Amino acid sequence: MDLYKKFHISIGSNIGDKLENIQSSLDLIHSRIACFTAISSVYESESIGFDGNDFYNICASFKSNKSPYYIMQQLLAVEEILGRNRNNEKKYVSRIIDIDIILIENLTIDSEELKVPHKEMCNRRFVLEPLIEIDPNLIHPINKISLKEIYNSFKQDQKIKRTDLILNNPSSLLPIIKYNYIAVEGNIGSGKTSLSKQISADFNTKLMLERFIDNPFLAKFYKNPKEFAFKLEMSFLADRYQQTSEDLSQLNLFNQNIISDYDIHKSLIFSKINLNLDEFNLYRKLFYSLYNSIVKPDLIIFLNQTIKNLKSNIKKRGREYEASISDEYLTNINKSYSDFFKSRPDLNVKFIDVSEMDFVKNRLDYLSIINQID
Repeated sequence: MDLYKKFHISIGSNIGDKLENIQSSLDLIHSRIACFTAISSVYESESIGFDGNDFYNICASFKSNKSPYYIMQQLLAVEEILGRNRNNEKKYVSRIIDIDIILIENLTIDSEELKVPHKEMCNRRFVLEPLIEIDPNLIHPINKISLKEIYNSFKQDQKIKRTDLILNNPSSLLPIIKYNYIAVEGNIGSGKTSLSKQISADFNTKLMLERFIDNPFLAKFYKNPKEFAFKLEMSFLADRYQQTSEDLSQLNLFNQNIISDYDIHKSLIFSKINLNLDEFNLYRKLFYSLYNSIVKPDLIIFLNQTIKNLKSNIKKRGREYEASISDEYLTNINKSYSDFFKSRPDLNVKFIDVSEMDFVKNRLDYLSIINQID
């Protein structure tokens, strides 16, 4: 799956150190599933359907491109790690931890394993209040009524109060959040786009992806490099300049961080390989005439990959025009990047070796990358 969806979950506890139980569940979800885009205040509510201690409850949201069933299994695993086993429970009992998927955008699921939206959400003030707190404009995907309207018409007498207790969002401690504009760079097939999408989803940033698919010269270049190299590089430069000028002009206007799967210097690096000397000298003059007006990234993350892994990734994505890319061409690109960054100590570049990682499938590999950013 490639499309990221927003999940809203509810977490509660009424046994032991209730606040610590919830914090531990947040930490585990962060390390196993996704970073939280929002976490509500802690609410205290009475037990419903049985006699037990009052619960602490919260709602939280995150984005993921994993299937709802995978997310559900991961949440159940978090419960088990914290000491809960649903198989041994009656319907209503005290719980060390209780985690439920409440909403997944407009998605509806009605199976034995999972029901979304949660069938009891509209009957639970301890779900509606924290949910509205973190996402006040939510609409129920089945009855098409706003959660605010559902809450305002709520008639059941359920005791609940908002507390001053504090929970930590694990991602708020990560240095990556201090950067307004991050560009992910690397060779062809290094995983730039995949990493950019994941960071954008986890940290709720604007995503700027290179529009290579719209370039009419790309496929022609791989068939006939000499004839189409200059046209290709000029069209890429024009498009990158337009895109960065338009998207980055909003950086301060909307106070939103941006993650991109390329840096404008990519144009200079690739053109040096693809163009002859006269063409490159002309190209470089044009590049620097445009460069001064472009907002520069606060951080460039460079993904180091082996040629073997690059070729494997290129093959997996199945673009016919990339089938002819040689080891020599990829090696030249690596060298060109290396030479360029050595000549530009003014740029803030973080080199990360991902040759032994699978940060798309392995959450811990992904977090290893994030934790290397300082």
